Order: sequence, then C-alpha cells, then structure tokens
Amino acid sequence: MINIPRGTQDILPSETPKWRYIEDKLHNIAASYNYKEIRTPIFESTDLFARGVGDTTDIVQKEMYTFKDKGDRSITLRPEGTAAVVRSYIENKMNGDANQPIKLYYNGPMFRYERKQKGRYRQFVQFGVEAIGAENPAMDAEVIHMVYSIYKSFGLKHIKIVLNSIGDMDSRNTYKEALVEHFEPHIENFCNDCKNRLHSNPMRILDCKVDRDQPSVKNAPKIIDYLNDYSLDYYNEVKRYLTLLEVPFVEDANLVRGLDYYTHTAFEVMSEAEGFGAITTLCGGGRYNGLLEMLDGPKETGIGFALSIERLLLAIEAEGVELDIDNGIDLFIVTMPETVEAGMKILAEVRNAGLKADIDYLNRKIKGQMKQADRIHAKNTIVLGSNELESGKVNIKTMNTGESKEIELKNIAAFIKGE
Repeated sequence: MINIPRGTQDILPSETPKWRYIEDKLHNIAASYNYKEIRTPIFESTDLFARGVGDTTDIVQKEMYTFKDKGDRSITLRPEGTAAVVRSYIENKMNGDANQPIKLYYNGPMFRYERKQKGRYRQFVQFGVEAIGAENPAMDAEVIHMVYSIYKSFGLKHIKIVLNSIGDMDSRNTYKEALVEHFEPHIENFCNDCKNRLHSNPMRILDCKVDRDQPSVKNAPKIIDYLNDYSLDYYNEVKRYLTLLEVPFVEDANLVRGLDYYTHTAFEVMSEAEGFGAITTLCGGGRYNGLLEMLDGPKETGIGFALSIERLLLAIEAEGVELDIDNGIDLFIVTMPETVEAGMKILAEVRNAGLKADIDYLNRKIKGQMKQADRIHAKNTIVLGSNELESGKVNIKTMNTGESKEIELKNIAAFIKGE
C-alpha cells in the first residue's frame, strides 16, 4: 500500500466544509478592506527565495524543497508567500498602476521540510496580505486591524496581539552593533547557527529556538532603546491608530524580525486558549523596506502578514467554537423502481435551479432511502410514486419539523427557495 508522504494530510469530505467556510470568510474580509486576490506559481526560481527570504535563514538552508528541472534550472516549491508576490509586483510593474497603494492577498499551499508538529505540516495552507507603496502608520494599523477582524470573525476570544518596532535601517544598524557587543563575550555558549549569525544577522539570535533561554538572550539590549526620533514617532503613531480602531495589543521588546529588509512595525497574533499547545503563534507580520530593491525592483515599501489555516483551525478547536456550516442538502428524492427516470429528471431541474439535491442509486427500499436522507442531512424529501406522477403533485416533507405540504411537481424548486 502506498501511504501519504510524511508531514502532509488528506483533508477529507468531513473536514472540507470547514476549510471552504474559512477560506470564503477570509476572501470576503480581504475584499471588504479593498484587497485584491493574486495567485502566483507554486514553484519559483530558487534564487527568489535565497534573496527574498535570506540565504542565512533556516527556511533557505534547511527547509526548502529544491530540485533541478529538465532545463537544469534550480526550482523551489514556495515556502512562503511574500517573495513571490513581490516578484510579481516587480515583474508586472504594479508600481505604475494608478491605484496606489497596491493591496493584495493570497491563499494557497506552501512547502517546508520541517519536523512534524501539531498544526504544522510540510505542506500547509497560508493566507496572507501585502500592501505595497505606502509608508504610513495608518497603513500598518489597517493591516493589523484586518488580522484582528479575522480572528474575531471566527468567534475566537483568547487571542493576543503582540507589537513592537524594529525601527528604520539606521536604528537597526545601531541596534545590531549593540547586540554584537553584548553577545560576543558569550557566543561560545550558543549553537552553531547563532555563532554564524553573530556578525551577519545578530537579531536572529533573539528568536533562536535552541538558545532562547540563555541568560544573555533574556537580558539583551532592547530595540526600543535604539530607535531614532523618526522611528519612535512612527511607532507611536501606529499605536495611536490601533487605539483609535479599538485593537487591543501588548508590547514586547523581544519581538523582532530577523531578516534584513524588515523595518518599523512587527507583530504577531498568539492563542492563549487552554490546551492549545506550546507553540502559540497563529500569525506573524511586519513592515519591510528594501525587499523590493533586493529583488531588483523599485524603491518601495510594504507591510504584510501571513497566517496558517491549519493553526487557525486548531485555535477554533481549542476554544470550542462551532462554525456556522451547512452540511446538508436541500432535497432528497425517494423513488420507486417505476419512477426512477422521472426522479432523475426532477433532480436535474432542481439542481439547475441552484439547489443541492440527491437521489438513491443503490436500489434501497423506501425505508432505507429515508434513512439515507437523514444521514446526508436533507432538509426536504419527496416520495415519488406512480400516483404522484399521474396527479402531477407530491407531498414535500420538511425534515426538521416533520411537516408536509402538497405542491405541484413543477413548483418543487420554487417552494424550497421560498418563491
């Protein structure tokens, strides 16, 4: 027997309605903020992620699915969404569009070769947003407000938004020098990854999973103390807008984005639901300056976030939220041997009217067909016999009330639709 690859999952028909419900709601929320959907290829040039994500990151060094195609080109299954969206922005010259800023969202599978954990897969689905072309604290607040709206729309109550600023490039460079000076005397106690990052990207030491409990990490300098006036003013404006929009947040000076192109606002959404698990992050995002230039694009800035739908589902489960999902069908047609053809014709008419309907294909007795109608949560049933065909009328039964009403066969769809 051939089994599913490790770190992947089959999403079975019992679960797909949840996915459809969530994805539809995400699309609708993004549209309400005037964000437009973008779809990029599942695979891209490896160089895009090496440059756009960072060749010193764990994603690039350890987690990417990379292979050579038949043209001997290095190709990678996308591990995240931002780099591909930015590539498309540059390639399609979106900076020349009259409608600015460019507000985009995406939803699709991503691929990372990492250790299987609860809610984390090697193929996972990510919903994300990118707003490119406006360095404005109000834009940052809008993006965070969207994140907050998303989680609240699913009835989640135990979530926390964590906020920080990592300043502009000047502030970051000053801070990096302070981190090097702080960590250098202790670096021999750190993992090899942190040793390699000390001079190239010391901010990534702060979010190392191996060394997070080191005393020198806990008492490391805080970025907030190294923000210049412009960065501090920008951060205060973001917080002012969030307060105006009634978005609750807590500040965490240790929240950083280690990649070189991140600047100013950084944020995460975490679950505080009991029993959710040790890894509480649901979503991460931040503002980026320099990424477009790193990918040979114009000097533009953006802000975005990405959330895992798998982890959103975990949070929904942890809080015991019941999603308002309709798993039923509108009509089940019970037939006799002599009325199967007529039943099939009615079935087609009802479906053509936009309703969900089904019929028996296993030659069950009437009792067995009614049980099947119950199993598939049919809202209405009709029993179609010779008498019904002759009279042109049928009794339609509303299953949740048990009430029946005689209607003309030609009016079945209109009756169900309440017309």
